[in-house]
Amino acid sequence: MAALPSTTPDDARDALREAMARLAAGDQAALEVIYRMTRVKLFGICLRILGDRKEAEDALQDVYVNLWQRADRYDPARASPISWLATFARNRAIDRLRTGKVRGGAVGIEEAAPLPDESPLADALLVDAEQAAQIHKCIAGLDARTQTHIRAAFFDGKTYAQLAEQAGVPLGTMKSWIRRGLQRLRACLEASEAV
Repeated sequence: MAALPSTTPDDARDALREAMARLAAGDQAALEVIYRMTRVKLFGICLRILGDRKEAEDALQDVYVNLWQRADRYDPARASPISWLATFARNRAIDRLRTGKVRGGAVGIEEAAPLPDESPLADALLVDAEQAAQIHKCIAGLDARTQTHIRAAFFDGKTYAQLAEQAGVPLGTMKSWIRRGLQRLRACLEASEAV
């Protein structure tokens, strides 16, 4: 069994990036490294969406089986490894909801996608503080209404339907507001990366 990589955020992020590249090249041992570095965070995402420990374990297994088959699809230029894997886990859990394989206790499909992930252990290792600061800086540059809705949807776990009801606007309007806000946020982040 290989030793865990260093625990500084930069070292952990680099080790995960390297393991993803090795896995994409067919190195089976890299999957074990990825699993040990990400299982807590990804299990937390699955459990939060599915509401059942057994279902979350099954979804997590699906994540790693699918990762083994699709590791070559990861593009480090588009997302950090942990962000990509978190999205992958969320999608696997939502797929289980859609196929009806889940017992009671799960959240509704429409509520699952925007659920925030509150597991701090993996975040402490893998979240880039500088990038997080830039995201918050870019959010602060948005108008107050857009800031409020984006924070509520992506940090507080509110669904678009809940936000639309609170604001007294049609669901389509809320989706448009958030989509335009996310486009401005993306442009801000891309501009900061170019500097």
